Amino acid sequence: MNDNNQKRLEVPVRGMDCAECAAHVRKAISSVDGVTDADVLLGAEKAIIRFDVDTLDLERIRTAVADAGYEVPREPGAGRDASAGSGVETAARGTAGAASRGRDLTRQVLSLFGIAFGAVLFIVVVGEWLGLFDAVAEAVPWYIALAAVLAGGYPIFRNVVKATLRGQVLAHTLMTVGAVAAMVAGEWVTAAIVVFFMRLGDFAERFTAEKARGALRNLEHMAPQQARVERGGTEVTVALEELSAGETVVVRPGERIPVDGIVVSGTATIDQSAITGEPMPVDVATGNSVFAATIPQLGALRVRAERIGAESTFGKVVRMVEEAEANRSDVQRVADRFSGYYLPVVALVAAATFIASGDALATVAVLVVACSCAFALATPIAMLASVGAAARRGLLIKGGKYIELLDRADVLLVDKTGTLTLGKPRVLEVVSADGGHRGGHSDGRGDTLDENAVLSLAASAERYSEHPIAGALREAAETRSLTLDTPADFTAVPGLGVRATIGTTEVQVGKVSGDTQASAVPERVGELSAEGATVVAVSRDGTTVGYVAVADRVREEVPAALARVKALGIPTIELLTGDAEQTGARLAGDLGIAHRAELLPEDKIRIVKEYQQQGHTVVMVGDGVNDAPALAQADVGIAMGAAGTDVAVESAHVALLRDDWELVPEVLAVAKRTLRVVRGNIGFTAAYNLAGLSLAAVGILPPVLAAAAQSLPDLGILANSSRLLRR
Repeated sequence: MNDNNQKRLEVPVRGMDCAECAAHVRKAISSVDGVTDADVLLGAEKAIIRFDVDTLDLERIRTAVADAGYEVPREPGAGRDASAGSGVETAARGTAGAASRGRDLTRQVLSLFGIAFGAVLFIVVVGEWLGLFDAVAEAVPWYIALAAVLAGGYPIFRNVVKATLRGQVLAHTLMTVGAVAAMVAGEWVTAAIVVFFMRLGDFAERFTAEKARGALRNLEHMAPQQARVERGGTEVTVALEELSAGETVVVRPGERIPVDGIVVSGTATIDQSAITGEPMPVDVATGNSVFAATIPQLGALRVRAERIGAESTFGKVVRMVEEAEANRSDVQRVADRFSGYYLPVVALVAAATFIASGDALATVAVLVVACSCAFALATPIAMLASVGAAARRGLLIKGGKYIELLDRADVLLVDKTGTLTLGKPRVLEVVSADGGHRGGHSDGRGDTLDENAVLSLAASAERYSEHPIAGALREAAETRSLTLDTPADFTAVPGLGVRATIGTTEVQVGKVSGDTQASAVPERVGELSAEGATVVAVSRDGTTVGYVAVADRVREEVPAALARVKALGIPTIELLTGDAEQTGARLAGDLGIAHRAELLPEDKIRIVKEYQQQGHTVVMVGDGVNDAPALAQADVGIAMGAAGTDVAVESAHVALLRDDWELVPEVLAVAKRTLRVVRGNIGFTAAYNLAGLSLAAVGILPPVLAAAAQSLPDLGILANSSRLLRR
């Protein structure tokens, strides 16, 4: 397969009400020549299609979906080529065309007629218990019942016939057979009531799916559609797609910021809850970053646009919540496979019932009581609700697969800098090579420098480094009003430090091997290390001239959060750090966890693999940048403070959009709650269907009550899954 010939297409799909619908659409699209892969997302109501052809033919896709009983609306932008640019473009959503509206109106009229007539007959259910059904049935002329069957059942019968011609079996196939069998047996009113409850079941499935989509729709509604931009000395309002990076956007109080960008003037207090889930507003001023979909509550801003639309942090959040459904969990795959076997089993039970008893009505009851949609809905409805609700709280989970892995995780590996700590170390002390951190001296080219000279040399070498320690060195030098030199040939060595040339002198800051040191390490350096500080050596032309001790602060919420993690059933928590052994040991001891220190990035990947080879499910928490490889290797990688960080959002399986360790146990708790709900859904559905089939097979549950019973599991699943929408 030629990867250069791969194209990616997004199209909206209308009419999907359950996971079985999505499976049929996926199968239909996959059968189109040239399609190499397809994901159909029930929650986002769209399909993501990969083609291996030069020209995308949307009409073939539209025809295949229509043949499956669903619709790709003819909307502007529907079916947008997303191969170029960022990868995934959100297909334009809007109002369907006139033809689509006409078909919708027809379906609505037929549905209304069927339901209205069926509502009159609803009392038959009560009458069945009271023994009055036969009298009511005799009072309804057969032609009226037939009209109700045809009017209310037409959309279902049409889809069943189309599916049968394609060799597919739908959840409604058996119920349709049951309705036809009832009519053949002369039970016209029974057939009408079966159709009524089929439509009621459809409504329950549609209502359940829409409720699960609610959190996602709330996210989509937050997306800005327009921007006020400065052009030609005036302010003009333009559609978001007409805005370009680098333009200046004006945002007034109460308006949603339309882009990710940098404040160029103004101050404001911003509600960032749409991105981070944090209820407390933050203050921003010139030079600060702001995010799309956030709201200035006080103050106006001028913002230089950097990322727009799908490229913004909010755009990525919406896209990943939409596509989370594609990462299906193992339990969902099992449920999907079970649904495929369930309907043939029901057909066999019905056949066995008829052969054993000769009771046609009992056979009809078996056919109509079966509800495979409930099995198909049991997992995805809970996952959709959980992923969408979590995103509103700043927890971006990339699918049910990772929710299930979080639920069974038993090892938590944690990075130190920027994860357990604030990631903003400060200089504690400078020690010259002879141990005189206060009274050292400088002799031009001698081996000993005073502390200011050591600090100036180190900060100059680290002048262009992005490492947190480099920032601490520069900040300390600025505080002391030291002059920094410009380094040449700057080289950063991951895990070791930096090398730079200053004038004709080669300077190294970081770990320095013992054979390059001029003398034994001063006693004070050992004391600082024992106290938990990170000490870097500063060498000039291969000779150590001093040491700088820096320390980071542990986040205040970390101890309590780690205690919650242990309470949630993760027995092994281990700190992985590139810092010295003493530093790692001191921090880990204070937190009551294991540790490994002096690690290179590849060492962290090796440790993750070691645990996985031992059969453990590993969760790795890091800052999402330096730890990206280890996060990707872990069963679940969690990136802290990922808002605005492309690498973190893309590489991690879970992105925490604000720097708050309380979110780590929260996302674990979300996973465990979700899997409890899923197991409850599956258990309830299995027990309910088993009881229904058994009662119908022995003649206790008549067809009318069987039809009523088949629509109830969906509502039970909704009621159980809706608990996930609450915090």
